Amino acid sequence: MALRLCILGSGSKGNSIYVASEKTALLIDAGLSARQTRLRLERIGVDMADIAGICISHEHTDHVAGLKVLSKQTQTPLYANGGTARAVSGKNGHDHLNWNVFSTGSPFAIGDLEVAPFALSHDAYEPVGYVVSNGDDKVGIATDLGMVTTLARERLRGCRAIVIEANHDEKLLVASRRPWYLKQRIMGRQGHLSNDAAAQAIVECAGEELSRVYLAHLSDECNEVDLARRMVEGVLKKANLEHIELCLTYPDKESECWEC
Repeated sequence: MALRLCILGSGSKGNSIYVASEKTALLIDAGLSARQTRLRLERIGVDMADIAGICISHEHTDHVAGLKVLSKQTQTPLYANGGTARAVSGKNGHDHLNWNVFSTGSPFAIGDLEVAPFALSHDAYEPVGYVVSNGDDKVGIATDLGMVTTLARERLRGCRAIVIEANHDEKLLVASRRPWYLKQRIMGRQGHLSNDAAAQAIVECAGEELSRVYLAHLSDECNEVDLARRMVEGVLKKANLEHIELCLTYPDKESECWEC
């Protein structure tokens, strides 16, 4: 096994992703409670004590809600860029956290894994996606972004698996009861990707290596699981990319595990 990937939880209720080599295991984000994080790791055969680091993408609560308790209970090393570390530390009860601060765009090592953070377009202080690699095997993660920039496409190309958000269906979002300012935020360049935008991004990022894509951060109110799947499958079929396996992620349980 070169890499193993499982999305422990995804959506507005909490986000956390497990990525591991045979020697090193990481969490990307800690938006689930400490209890749920432990429980879902146990269900895939992993102990929280085996986690070598927690890398945070940005400071929004659904990505850091469990961080304070996990840090207190386990002393797991925490990683973030300067903007995110300062923003998280400004939240109530998070000022004691001891950060390993990285520079966005500069890869760093945790065990035998290389972690390469890259800038994303989202309404946070300094949001990032990650490419985690072990030799030639790479996993790309971009779960909160309003648009897929040239940089993001370049970083995600060459990955064996990609986790990308398919947050909303545009018609369902417009028809929802959400206030107009919130709809504008979600549809904006620093908001969240629609199903269609996610599908186009997958096509633009797909190389010969890409075999699996996880659709993440689906909205309960402004999206439907079958709708998101059909939309993306249809676009991939037109692009002759039917070999790419689509997997769903869930707010209340872990996803299928992937190994390469």
